Amino acid sequence: GTEGVVGLSQWVEKMESVFHISGCAVENQVKFATCTLLGAALTWWNRHVRTLGHDAAYPMTWEILKKKLPDKYYPKGEIKKLEIKLWNLKVKGNDVGGYTHRFQELALMCTKFISNETEKVEKYISGLPNNIHGNVMAARPKNLDDAIELANDLMDQKLRVAQAYAVGTGEKKSYGGSKPLCPKCNYHHDGVCAPKCTNCKKIGHWTKDCWHPINANNQRTITCYEYGNQGHYMSDWPVLKNQGTEARGMVYALGGGETNQDLDNTEDNINAWTLSF
Repeated sequence: GTEGVVGLSQWVEKMESVFHISGCAVENQVKFATCTLLGAALTWWNRHVRTLGHDAAYPMTWEILKKKLPDKYYPKGEIKKLEIKLWNLKVKGNDVGGYTHRFQELALMCTKFISNETEKVEKYISGLPNNIHGNVMAARPKNLDDAIELANDLMDQKLRVAQAYAVGTGEKKSYGGSKPLCPKCNYHHDGVCAPKCTNCKKIGHWTKDCWHPINANNQRTITCYEYGNQGHYMSDWPVLKNQGTEARGMVYALGGGETNQDLDNTEDNINAWTLSF
């Protein structure tokens, strides 16, 4: 499985690091490395020694042993899966460190997919997020180590700036008063919510009382609810306005001491006007 492939790659890296640190002679590298094998890998090696013989097996070079191991632990189907994973590998969120670790693991195993340093660098940069991708590409790092270092530095800078901005401008002060929080307007107050103007979007007055210039987007079409005409309110319709003036005149006349006969005539006039209308 993929765990075996990853484990083998890590084991190879560890052995080569030990060879370098200890100054292990080339002729002793296979002897030392095979002494660290465990489980199925040790069983495979012991069977190989019994087949070839001790004297024929151990003179093998480290490079030859590394080529034999993949035949056993790098099944072609598993390698294909890993190549697909490497192709689709991207940074998740801002976790450049996790992306880098996984990329290096897959790059060790997919040597046919990315066969040289230039291809490694290009593939690594392609998986970086948009906020640092352009900067890393513009720097044209010469090797994978330079690309990794630059990507981590840039992401650290981005995160520090974002954190500073959030602390400086995004921190909301908590309410220190005693008034309850209104679930409707999300403000602390007593009683009903204060009126909110739909024109200037401010709280404390109604739209009809707003002193700001009328926003064309907030204007509503004035409609007469009595006759359905647009452009005036019902109270401003000329017929009703004249009717109101006429009625007021008659009331005023009555108040001036009209006789009963005059009252009857006035009532007849009103009825006649209503029928004719």
